Amino acid sequence: MESIPNLTSSIARGEQTARANVESSIKAAENLNKSLNAFLQIDREGALQRADEIDKSPSKDTLPLAGIPIAIKDNICVRGMQASCGSRILGPYHPPYNATAIERLIKAGGVIIGKTNCDEFAMGSSNENSAFGPVKNPWDLTRVPGGSSGGSAAAVAAGLVPAALGSDTGGSVRQPAALCGVIGFKPTYGRISRYGLVAFGSSLDQIGVFARTTGDAAAVLQVISGRDSHDATTADVPVPNYIGETEKNLEKGFRLGVSRALLGEGLDEEVRAAIEKAIETYRDLGVEIVDIELPHAKYAIAVYYIIATAEASSNLARYDGVRYGFRAEDAPGLRDMYRKTRNEGFGAEVKRRIMLGTYVLSAGYYDAYYLKAQKVRALLRQDFANAFKRCDLILTPTTPTPAFRFGEKVDDPLAMYLNDIYTVTANLSGVPGISVPCGLSSEGLPIGLQLLGPYWSESTLFRAAHAYETVNPFTARPRINADSAA
Repeated sequence: MESIPNLTSSIARGEQTARANVESSIKAAENLNKSLNAFLQIDREGALQRADEIDKSPSKDTLPLAGIPIAIKDNICVRGMQASCGSRILGPYHPPYNATAIERLIKAGGVIIGKTNCDEFAMGSSNENSAFGPVKNPWDLTRVPGGSSGGSAAAVAAGLVPAALGSDTGGSVRQPAALCGVIGFKPTYGRISRYGLVAFGSSLDQIGVFARTTGDAAAVLQVISGRDSHDATTADVPVPNYIGETEKNLEKGFRLGVSRALLGEGLDEEVRAAIEKAIETYRDLGVEIVDIELPHAKYAIAVYYIIATAEASSNLARYDGVRYGFRAEDAPGLRDMYRKTRNEGFGAEVKRRIMLGTYVLSAGYYDAYYLKAQKVRALLRQDFANAFKRCDLILTPTTPTPAFRFGEKVDDPLAMYLNDIYTVTANLSGVPGISVPCGLSSEGLPIGLQLLGPYWSESTLFRAAHAYETVNPFTARPRINADSAA
């Protein structure tokens, strides 16, 4: 698949049409979806109509994403399309408005081709929690694609679309990006509007980008970033030229921080070897490798699953069968209807997190759990601030293992939660991060490295990721891909 800049240039020059480009993407998605289950809805008619409008537009040469097919995670609102969040309780819901990120994509010429499968309400690390069945990893259909944005990651990995949007609450863009061998970018909290993103954990949620290359991810992030009057948590911070910044060389004296404590127990040996090799690659590029400490990172999983579940308990209270979505039948009274609707509409993992969140917010436990977790969260933020005094970026693994098999961790929630051990710190601290493919395991499964930066350092992250990508390009492709759908 060609890069986004090459595709838009080709469409602007009339060498190919937006319709042909979009139709090819839709055809591949339709042909492969029975194998991957990556899409919950494919909007053939709407996407082709939009592509025709772009072809007829006299200003298509000024649109940065003209005719680019894009897939959207099913917890981001697109007018006229479903927003099920992978849940029965919202299955039939069609929002009457676009999320701000969607409005900006459309204004830039992007074409939304469909909504992608995800863990229910973005709660999961494997995409096994969707009410509509799991997404399959295109590298190995017996393995998970990662979660919760597994559908978007699989769609990009298989070459069905050049880019997709997901959401990242505790690593749900970066983690599936690593397991599917693509770029996954989570920006600084406040860089992209959350208006139109169905809430899971409001202080943690972020819309993120999947792409095959750093340049493509930069092109999409460029369009959707910036202040939004609909979202008070967006920051009035200028948006740099990410595409231009991406191709700049790393400055002399660039420092990359590595916490050796994060490369110890629990990390798969092949992942460790790939990360050590990546560190040496950066050293060969002239980057100074410095040791750093993140002393409170060991508490990150516990802190995250207290704060995230507490916020989920509050945010999901609105799904009661009254306002919209699924309503249980044969309930004799209002309270029975509430109870039966939520019991039938929510899956096991969502119920587990609602109960955990309600517990830690309850009288007698608020101070012992939620308040203490918020204090440790502040310490984590300080850890990052101290680390970034010694280095420009931090390098870690993205996940502790390559993709695991379906059912392998379903009965052990704690083992499943530990898949996010390297990613949740960025959400708790609000810092940006990117996952970059850095090799394959002996079983031919992708491995990802993660780069984390200070607030508003997206340009630096793109530059460092592009430098690595240039000398160590990830050219391997999964066995299930758009070419095999032709």
